[in-house]
Amino acid sequence: MTQPLWTPSKSEIASTNLWTFMEAVEREWGVSMIDYSDLWQWSVDQPEQFWRTLWDFTGIISETRGDVDLESGHDMIAAKFFPKARLNFAENILRRRDDHTACIFWREDGFKRHITWEDLYDQVSKAQQLLIDLGVGRGDRVVAFLPNTPEALVFMLATTSIGGIWSSCSPDFGAQGTLDRIGQIDPKILFSVDGYFYGGKRFPIADRLKEIVTGISSLKHVVLVDYIGEGSTSDQEKILGEKVIHYPEAVFQYPARDITFERYPFDEPAFVLYTSGTTGNPKCIVHSAGRSLIKLLKEHVLHFDVKPDDRFFYFTTTGWNMWYTLVTALGAGGVPVIYDGSPFFPKKDILFDMVDDEGIAIFGTSPKYLDAIMKEGLTPRKSHDLHSLKTILSTGSPLAPAGFDYVYNSIKKKIRLSSISGGTEIMATFANGNPIGPVWRGELQAPTLGMETSVFDEHGNSIVGKRGELVCVSPFPSRPLKFWNDPGNQRYHETYYSRFPNIWCHGDFAEITEHGGLIIHGRSDATLNPGGIRIGTADIYRAVESLPSVVDSIVVGQQWNGEERVILFVKLRSGVSLDADIEATIRGAIQEHTTRRYMPAKIFQVEDIPYTINGKKLELAVRDIIHDKPVRNVSSIVNPESLDCFANFDMFKS
Repeated sequence: MTQPLWTPSKSEIASTNLWTFMEAVEREWGVSMIDYSDLWQWSVDQPEQFWRTLWDFTGIISETRGDVDLESGHDMIAAKFFPKARLNFAENILRRRDDHTACIFWREDGFKRHITWEDLYDQVSKAQQLLIDLGVGRGDRVVAFLPNTPEALVFMLATTSIGGIWSSCSPDFGAQGTLDRIGQIDPKILFSVDGYFYGGKRFPIADRLKEIVTGISSLKHVVLVDYIGEGSTSDQEKILGEKVIHYPEAVFQYPARDITFERYPFDEPAFVLYTSGTTGNPKCIVHSAGRSLIKLLKEHVLHFDVKPDDRFFYFTTTGWNMWYTLVTALGAGGVPVIYDGSPFFPKKDILFDMVDDEGIAIFGTSPKYLDAIMKEGLTPRKSHDLHSLKTILSTGSPLAPAGFDYVYNSIKKKIRLSSISGGTEIMATFANGNPIGPVWRGELQAPTLGMETSVFDEHGNSIVGKRGELVCVSPFPSRPLKFWNDPGNQRYHETYYSRFPNIWCHGDFAEITEHGGLIIHGRSDATLNPGGIRIGTADIYRAVESLPSVVDSIVVGQQWNGEERVILFVKLRSGVSLDADIEATIRGAIQEHTTRRYMPAKIFQVEDIPYTINGKKLELAVRDIIHDKPVRNVSSIVNPESLDCFANFDMFKS
C-alpha cells in the first residue's frame, strides 16, 4: 500500500495531548522534536527525564515523588522507578467530587445509569468503611466474581484506597477456573453477584458460588450483590452460610464522608491478574499501584488522546486486563462507558446505538467483534451518525488488513484506527496508537513511548522488516512485581528472561515495518515450523477469515514422519459444508495473501473453535489433542465442549 488509510491534519496534530507534551519536553529539556519517532527515541534514551515529565504532565497525586527517578536502570529485573515516591492508586482515580458525570453504565436489557463524581466518591467512601470494619487492611486480598458494573469499580477503588490487593474474575468463569485463579492468593473478602445477564438470558450462579466459597478456606466474608434478583435473602444465606453480607444494605449504616487515602510506596502491590492457564495453573501476576497508574495514565493521555469528559468505551469483562484500562480513564479526566452483556443483544448494532446516544469518542473492541459485524453485513456509517467517534482501538489478537478495510469502508472514513498490543503481564502495551501519525493498513501505528520495543532474531540481534521475537530491551515501569507464590522468582525469570538475558521476551512473533510500525504474526509459542520456515499463525488467519464462508479458524503444527506439517480447522457459516470448491477457495486465499509455504497439508471443518476466557485461540490445546496428549486446565477454556470436535478426527492421523 502506497498511501496511509488516515493521516491527521495539522490542526488535529496541534490539538493532541501528545503534541502539547512534546512542547513541554522541548521547554523543560531543550530537545528538538519533529515527530513521534523523535519523541519515542528520547523517551527510551532518557527514561528518567521522560517518566518525570510524564508524572508532572498527568498530574499524579502523591505525598512525595522523591529525588530519584530510576534506580539500577541498567538491570531489567532490579530497576526501580521512583523508589522514594508514596501515593495511592484510588486517590489518583477519584480526582473530583462534583455533579458532573463520572461514568456511564449500560446493560443489555436496557438498564442505563449515569453516575456523578459525587455519587461515585460517596459509594467508594461507604465501601471503604465496610471493608475496614470487616478487617481488611494493607496487603489483604479482596477478590471479585463480578460482571462489568459500576459496583466492580467502586469495590476496586475502596480496596486500593486502604492498601488492599484487588483481583477479579468474570462470573461466566467456571467454579474450578475461578478457584484456580483467586484461590491461589488466599483472599479475605469475596464480592459476588447472584447471577449475570447474557444474550437475553439470566444465569444464576448460586451453585458455582457455593463451590468457590467452600473451596477457599481463607475467606471471612462474602459480600453479595443482588444483580438478577435470584432467590430470597434467606435462600442465599442457606447456600452461603453465615459468611454472607448483602450489598447495598451493608453500607446503609455508613455516612458518606471524606475518604482517607493512605499513601504507600510506588511498588506497593495493588492488583493480581492471571495468565490464561493453558500450559499449567494460571500464573498470578502481581502489579503495583504506582507502576500500573503511571503506565495506564500514559496510554490514556498520550496514546489514546483522552481529553476531559471524553466518553471512553472498551468492551471487556472484569477478568481481562482491559477492564483496568477502561476504568482508569477516570484518572485522565475521561468518562468510562461500562457495558455488561452481549455485544449483539438485543440487536446486532447495540454498541453503535450506545456510541450515538452517549457521544462516545474512543471505542475499544477486538478483531473478533469487527470480523463478526463485518460478516453480518453491518454498515454503521449508514445506519448511525457516529459524529462523536474519533478513535477505534482494537486488541486481543492481531487485526487483519481486512479489518482495517472494514473500519474505513463501513464504520467511518475519517477516524484513527489503532490496533494495539500488550498483555496481562504488563497491564499495558508494547505497541500503541500515535495520534500525530498515519495509519497504515495492517500495522500497529508505533512502539509505545517509554518502551524500548524491538524484534530479535534467534541470535538476539535486532532486525527490521523481518520476523522475530518481540522484546523490550530496557526497564519499564509496568513490568510486574512478581508472580504470587513463586519462591526466588524462578517461574517469573524463566517465563520472560530465559531466552535473552536481561531482556524481556514477550512471546509474540512480530515484525517492525518500514513505516516504524509493527505487525504481530501470532504467539511465538504457537509459531509453525514446516520445513524449517517459521510461520506466524496470524498470517493464515488473516487470509482464511477474510472469506465470507469462514466464520473462524484455528491452525496448528503436527509432527508427521519426523517433520512438522500444517493442519487447518475451519468453522464455516451456517449451511455451508467443506467441499472441494470451498477448500480450493481457502487454499487460493492462503496463496494469494501469503505464500505456498503456508499451505496446510490438511483442512477440516469443525463446529466450534476453542478460546480462553480472555478471548485467545487455543492453538496449544488443539495441538495437544491431535498428538494424543491431555489438555491441561480445561477450566480456563470458555467453550470446553469445542475440544470434542478435534478429538473425534481420525483423518488427520493419515
